[in-house]
Amino acid sequence: MSKVVPPHGGKLFPRLLKGEELVEARERARKLPKVHMTSRETSDLIMVGIGAFSPVGGFMGKEDWKGICETFKMRDGTFWPIPITLSIPEQEASGLSEGDEVALVDEESGELMGSMKIEEKYTVDKRYECKQVFRTDDQKHPGVVKVMAQGEFNIAGPVKVFSELDYPGRFPDLYARPQETRIIFEERGWHTIAALQLRNPMHRSHEYLARIALEVSDGLFIHQLVGKLKEGDIPADVRVRCVQAVVDHYFPTERVVTKVYPMEMRYAGPREALLHAVFRQNYGASHMIVGRDHAGVGDYYGPFDAQKIFYEIPEDALAIKMLPIDWTFYCRKCKEMASFKTCPHGREDHLILSGTLLRKMLTDGDPIPEEFSRPEVLEILREYYSGLEEKAEIQLHRHANGEPGRP
Repeated sequence: MSKVVPPHGGKLFPRLLKGEELVEARERARKLPKVHMTSRETSDLIMVGIGAFSPVGGFMGKEDWKGICETFKMRDGTFWPIPITLSIPEQEASGLSEGDEVALVDEESGELMGSMKIEEKYTVDKRYECKQVFRTDDQKHPGVVKVMAQGEFNIAGPVKVFSELDYPGRFPDLYARPQETRIIFEERGWHTIAALQLRNPMHRSHEYLARIALEVSDGLFIHQLVGKLKEGDIPADVRVRCVQAVVDHYFPTERVVTKVYPMEMRYAGPREALLHAVFRQNYGASHMIVGRDHAGVGDYYGPFDAQKIFYEIPEDALAIKMLPIDWTFYCRKCKEMASFKTCPHGREDHLILSGTLLRKMLTDGDPIPEEFSRPEVLEILREYYSGLEEKAEIQLHRHANGEPGRP
């Protein structure tokens, strides 16, 4: 009997083809009408393909879309927090009918990613979706921008997935599908596994969250997002190096599993925290750490809205449980990391740590307090930001002179 938490819906439902079946499906798809997918749609397709979005087996129809927006439920009653949809412009929709089969192509790389049999073609109120999912329709919200830019029609149906883009090649030791992490956890004999979501380099506050989780769990699952982020965020390759440096130097490696996943951030705050929990359960985690401003952006969500939403959904909605952790900081009087639950001192003694603040300090060239981040991480980040400065200087020189040249 497995000790690892069951997948959402009871079993994994991967749609990634292999071997002769893949060869035949690719050949057939080359002759089909092409539907070009945005980077978000491509990343969703990969997550469906590897079983991370189980039990979802394709892009959703209108009844699923409506139920998820309104009540967090698909048409069969399965709990799901964010619609997984594929859109097309009106001119493309006019040439496609229900029952047609289409080839799914990533619009950025041009790679043939899979195929889908269209079961439904429909329109939605995109502004309503934004208000339900993001709690705003403000066009400054990066998730809202993506939804409002979608085509006029959605198409839905089961998919066959051919590719994971270059993620396995870029991160050969870190990229993992849900079935693979489940095997790792089984082999280690872990029962309680705490997942730590990361989209930033690992600073001391993340490290503190991870240590709390290690105290109460069999193992820690550091799961880094390597899909597309908003402009200005630190690239995945740099973040991965930073996290690995912390794990290698400051953690018992036998109790930590570090992996990456290919989803694109939506910045949907509370709803995205629930989506993170769903697929972490599929990867085998029994708990997910939820700290301050999980999956947030700007001031669209309260600092702990992503925790509150776990108390608002039905108790049986998910098998994975939240591990809520308060606002964390370095206390100059305690001389260690702490939270408002553990530290008696005033805010004037607290050094609040955040990835956003760290990026600003590095960009501005400000000195970084040693309490903020490990020296191994700062070395990697300073190298990255110095490279950006060199590129900026070259661009400024070319602009000033009207032609290429050395600065």
